[in-house]
Amino acid sequence: MFVSSFTLGIVAPGLPDWSSARPVLRAEEPYLASPLKTRPPAALTPNERRRATLATRLALDAAQQATAGADLNPSTLPSVFASADGDMSLIDSMCREIYQQHLPPSPTVFQNSVHNAVAGYWSIAEGCQRPSNSVAAGDGSFAAGLLEAATQVAVCREPVLLVAFDLPAPALLHSHRPFTCAFACAIVLTPDRRSTDQLMLDLTLCDHPDPKALTRMQDPELEAMRTGNPAARALPLLAAIAAERPTLIRLPYWPDLRLDARLHPGQDRRPEEVR
Repeated sequence: MFVSSFTLGIVAPGLPDWSSARPVLRAEEPYLASPLKTRPPAALTPNERRRATLATRLALDAAQQATAGADLNPSTLPSVFASADGDMSLIDSMCREIYQQHLPPSPTVFQNSVHNAVAGYWSIAEGCQRPSNSVAAGDGSFAAGLLEAATQVAVCREPVLLVAFDLPAPALLHSHRPFTCAFACAIVLTPDRRSTDQLMLDLTLCDHPDPKALTRMQDPELEAMRTGNPAARALPLLAAIAAERPTLIRLPYWPDLRLDARLHPGQDRRPEEVR
């Protein structure tokens, strides 16, 4: 399936937004690790803003970057939110309260714990009543979200917002799900090219017999970020889009599947394969 254009957002340690991340991902500037910077979701009311968790703040920040770059009204966009594990800190806290105090969680805590809570905050912030899907597929969650969003673009012929995010777990869960850092990114996928020199995106599901065939980041710290957070599996594709050159990106999807994302100017040119 083909997608013709895209705009992006990102929030990660040392990559606070797309304009700062783009030259780093193009290897024009070195990656410099720095503490994660988050911005409050200004579009939410003060009450909702206070209830918003770190997961919500990260995801909405990335989403607002992408929609602003697309010059589209966010309220008109269907959306797909992808996260492997959601907000594990909140789930851990809720389970501890239930076990230790034998009380049901408060409505606010439970509301924030469900997997589509972030999508709900986005719809409230932007007044969006378009359809929204929240997906999870383990370490292949970004690929699952990308495939879902691209399918909607191809079938419905309208722009779709994809947001992927994951955060480190608290200490008790960290040994089971050891994420190295928080990461969020967003892509607005559109069906029509905005210029003739813009690359197209072609997605293909393939057998995945060899994990070494997956595309990696050349910078060791960015590669550690990629492998240390399921949402950051997006980094090779984001880097390829930033570089604006034909290439083939192999993304992890399911244990026996991968998603090949091919950036190309059309059908007449074979992309360079990057590993």
